[in-house]
Amino acid sequence: METRTKCLIIGSGPAGYTASIYASRAGLQPVVYQGFQAGGQLTITTEVENFPGFATGIQGPQLMDNMYQQALRLGADIRYGEILSVDFSRRPFICMDENGDMIVAQTVIIATGASARWLGLDSEQKFKGYGVSACATCDGFFYRDKTVAVVGGGDTACEEATYLATLCKKVYLIHRRDSLRASKFMQKRVMETPNIEILWNYVPIEILGKEANFDKEVTGICLQNTVNQSIKSIELEGVFIAIGHHPNTEIFEGQIAMDEHKYILTSAGSSCTNIEGVFAAGDVMDTIYKQAITAAASGCKAAIDAEKYLLNLAE
Repeated sequence: METRTKCLIIGSGPAGYTASIYASRAGLQPVVYQGFQAGGQLTITTEVENFPGFATGIQGPQLMDNMYQQALRLGADIRYGEILSVDFSRRPFICMDENGDMIVAQTVIIATGASARWLGLDSEQKFKGYGVSACATCDGFFYRDKTVAVVGGGDTACEEATYLATLCKKVYLIHRRDSLRASKFMQKRVMETPNIEILWNYVPIEILGKEANFDKEVTGICLQNTVNQSIKSIELEGVFIAIGHHPNTEIFEGQIAMDEHKYILTSAGSSCTNIEGVFAAGDVMDTIYKQAITAAASGCKAAIDAEKYLLNLAE
């Protein structure tokens, strides 16, 4: 089957859904492929308190369903499944989905997001969203005056730890080596923060917690020493994994300009990539903020940029 569209949006989440809302209102009749995780990372979070417009907060899955329903109401053609290959060598662009169906698009907005790197523990997945998080800015508020741990040793981990230290009673920074990989400046900030304790040469082997009445909560973490293999457990209420993110850009490699970490490069102040007619929005091109609101804003920009591009072609 072949579908022709003025705008193909690859990916959902705040960036993809916002792009589809704006593209629909602009009459671009967008086709949206939701990707392997419909709604993006917010569908695996619980309460979201930092997205404007919700005075008492909103559950992550509900927020994404609201965006999905809004895009549907405005006429977006939203499809389950993934785009598996793209050809940006000529316009219109040819993209193939997982069923072998062809999408012929005049413009493409890439909003495939970035995925947090996880430790790979079963218990980590069990308590994800219930005490295990990959975003201190998103979830740190819920751990005010509590004890938490940050796992990692780079700039991201140090930034998360120092941020959480402003909210939490105690922050453990757990690192597998005997020295941090972070910049000297970030290391200095960590060392000078009194309520951060670094646990050198330890790796998590289990997140401890309990379940009751369909609810879950983290109660501690079990660690193994990388030098002498000894085991120790720590009581705490939250665990933040800060070992990095990876952008979901595999299918675009060789087709579009990326940085050394495979994030898509865009022109300053816009969503434009090095390929005319191809735009990027959200965490797939954001190496700094990685927030739902910034992703939504960039989705808006991408749709407006796509609309202007098509208008200029028609002149």
